[in-house]
Amino acid sequence: MSDIDRKHAERLMGEAGLDALALFQPEAFRYAIGAPAGVATMWGRAGAAIALVPADSEAGLAAVASDHAAGLIRKAATDVDLRTHRIWIDMLDLTGAGSIPEIDAAYRRLGVAGPRPETFDRSAAFDLLGDLLKERGLDRARVGADLEFMPAADFEALKQALPDVDWADGSPILRRLRAVKTPREIERLRRASKAAEAGLLRMTGVVKPGVSLGELSLAWKAGAQAAATEGGFGLSGHWDFISVGADLSDMAAVVTPGALIKADVGTLVEGYSSDGARTFTYGPASPLARDIFKALETAFAAGLEQIRPGNTFGTVHEAMLASMCGQGFGEYYRGHFGHSVGGGSGIEEWPFFSTGNPEIILPNMVVALEAPFYGQGIGALMIEDQFLVTENGVECMNSLPRTLRDLAAE
Repeated sequence: MSDIDRKHAERLMGEAGLDALALFQPEAFRYAIGAPAGVATMWGRAGAAIALVPADSEAGLAAVASDHAAGLIRKAATDVDLRTHRIWIDMLDLTGAGSIPEIDAAYRRLGVAGPRPETFDRSAAFDLLGDLLKERGLDRARVGADLEFMPAADFEALKQALPDVDWADGSPILRRLRAVKTPREIERLRRASKAAEAGLLRMTGVVKPGVSLGELSLAWKAGAQAAATEGGFGLSGHWDFISVGADLSDMAAVVTPGALIKADVGTLVEGYSSDGARTFTYGPASPLARDIFKALETAFAAGLEQIRPGNTFGTVHEAMLASMCGQGFGEYYRGHFGHSVGGGSGIEEWPFFSTGNPEIILPNMVVALEAPFYGQGIGALMIEDQFLVTENGVECMNSLPRTLRDLAAE
């Protein structure tokens, strides 16, 4: 099932003068079609998988993908018009087969004979896209491609293969579509946030002097996985940036009394990544660390107050930067104080809470607000929570205290 709001897409494409979107990034394909793009996308080239989203919200979705991925795509996206090209690896249906000769018969049933390409045949994929466009009367239309992903050489080949199409950059539309989440996307992010936070709870239970950074990471992962299992959902990935102590580059660090422990973590549910962070100590932190953290708390609160529909992302950054400056941090120029979260290729998605960003905060956006400070010789401090923007403000998806917690005192 596609996660695109087709009516929203129709409005955005109409405003941009586009007749369709052709999406090549694997994450964009999954977002549009509702199924993984397949292993051929590992090469990072355009054409292994292509999603076609007509501007007309009543027109069906279409896709180009490998014959290897076709079975899964057809099962997950039954209404999508799928065209397939051959890649280097087969995927045979051997149901009922009992002999080697029957394997050749299964190959013949695929309907395409001959040698397979080294990886995938880009020109074959572009030809299939051309067929789809022609059948839908879009072969001379204005079509947006996600050029923020597409390699320049592949875009040149696309223009040569389909010269009558008026190609444009569809990336801004894709970004705006992805920024506002559907209920299914929001639920994935809720689950991911819940698992990540459960991991932090498990991690705090093992913190004591002598415990290594690696042991903290393992405890966090175990807690996150246990929460997912208990909740009846799976994790498609996880990541953690944990630091211990004053040396931010020491990956062999162990917990010592009063040392800062910063955990910036996330889990992925169906490709959608949460993002959150907390800071702990075991024993009282230094006076300087406590002063810095107090400033971060105040700045976080100032930014959070500005996250409401109608405000801009830049307003949030301005409030937080002014707060830090007003507390004596005159040269603290953080590039952004958070971002959208979801199913992109990285943890941090556009739009960002950055200087002067005019993008409007809208209901059903899911964002991570962060207030960090990194100081070699003192350590890392960070507050980060994940929020759903509602009609009237925000709903926090986290429940752990945002304080600088001394675990030895609990």
